[in-house]
Amino acid sequence: MSALVLASQSASRVAMLSAAGVPFVAEPAHADEAALKAAMAGAPPRDLADALAELKALKVSARHPQALVLGSDSLAVLNDGTILDKPTSREEAREHLSRMSGKRHDLVSAAVIAQGGRPVWRVVDKAKMFVRPLSPDFIERYLDAEWPAISGCVGCYRIEGPGAQLFSRIDGSQFTVLGMPLLPVLSFLRERGVLAA
Repeated sequence: MSALVLASQSASRVAMLSAAGVPFVAEPAHADEAALKAAMAGAPPRDLADALAELKALKVSARHPQALVLGSDSLAVLNDGTILDKPTSREEAREHLSRMSGKRHDLVSAAVIAQGGRPVWRVVDKAKMFVRPLSPDFIERYLDAEWPAISGCVGCYRIEGPGAQLFSRIDGSQFTVLGMPLLPVLSFLRERGVLAA
């Protein structure tokens, strides 16, 4: 067993850790995210992202108590405070893109590392995402190319692909935008001896 277990099978999180040379195995958490979101209705997005990341880490840590288990979660938050879930249909994706068009939203990404069934480390980061004005025609062409691949993406974009075309500016870490504040995670893994210092 690797010294690190990623409590996710998110392609972007797997790719980030792999590209950074981190030894790990990935295992889905199968956590009840909807129940936690309902229980925390009205909580600040930062707290919700942190709680979701912790939920995933603890769920997998119960199965691998000796390992360091990394849970991560991201939320797209509109300027009116609305938190966008992953779109469940092309129609919902179209609505999300229309609501984000010409406006800024925040992408909040949290990471929690658990060991022995308890959290031992956490970080939350935020990126400011400035979406350019999107024409209805562009949105349809974008969805033709990207749906259903973006159905698992908060904000309806894969920034490492055609999703980059949605933005006029991004303030924040590329890793946070991809779904995990990677640099602080790497720093903790060096402290714990998982990576060379």
